[in-house]
Amino acid sequence: MIVRPRPNWLRMLVVRRGSLLLQILPQLLVIFAVSIGVVTFHGELLNRKITLTAVPFSLVGVALAIFLGFRNSASYDRYWEARKLWGKLLTDGRNAARQYVSFTREDPRAFVQGLAAFVHATRHQLRNTDPWPDLRRLLPPELLPRLVERRTPALQILMWLAERLRDDREAGRIEPILAAELDRSLGGLNDALGGCERIAYTPLPFTYSVILHRTVYIYCLMLPFGLLDAIGVMTPLMVTFVAYTFFAIEALSDEIEEPFGTMPNDLALNAMAITIEAALLEMLGERNLPPKPQPVNCFLD
Repeated sequence: MIVRPRPNWLRMLVVRRGSLLLQILPQLLVIFAVSIGVVTFHGELLNRKITLTAVPFSLVGVALAIFLGFRNSASYDRYWEARKLWGKLLTDGRNAARQYVSFTREDPRAFVQGLAAFVHATRHQLRNTDPWPDLRRLLPPELLPRLVERRTPALQILMWLAERLRDDREAGRIEPILAAELDRSLGGLNDALGGCERIAYTPLPFTYSVILHRTVYIYCLMLPFGLLDAIGVMTPLMVTFVAYTFFAIEALSDEIEEPFGTMPNDLALNAMAITIEAALLEMLGERNLPPKPQPVNCFLD
């Protein structure tokens, strides 16, 4: 996630980091070179003049902008829903920790650290990274063999937390009605995990992306022939500007479509997981908390 102060209006025009310009620069150079070629040869291709007017490009451009906006909205909906689900992990995790610390006469440290381990395991599952350094750091050693070669260690941790809650209720260390409230908080964590899995494992339809991608490139490659007779030598600049708009929107949609990745505009899962862990440990009265995440080159992972 890009984290930086908002530049003034003048610097905003030339800012590069976070603008997607470097990602789409090769495509823009190709479009610019093609436009220069069209102007140089006066719109002729194989000794034949390609005659196109601006009217069809105006009609197709409006429709294309609407479809690009729709795809961008669909991608942003996935991004924002993912952020809300991680907010739910924070609130339900804090609720479960608060209730266990307040309602039970058992040492709450293992349970609260298990909640933090669940959050880290969720992060690693969504990013397909190695969870073991965090799991060994937070979980009791006797639980670790249970997580070996499991596809969803986060779910196994949640099962272990539910079993501890059951044992506390049966041993009389917590009242049944209070155990039901705690179980409701654990259910909220499971709902958040399931929602994240739904987003991560169900991408937008690939065919839809292919059709939109092809249309954008064909439109930008043919646009110089439609503008040449109207604006002459300014055709390369105008075509490149239009291409920048379309390519940038498409590239941004591709980035935020998978919000759990590691692209600059994806969610900062590492920072959020560490923040949740610090909040949970602080409820135990812990003073030695994980360091607060700091952005590196305006990028928070």
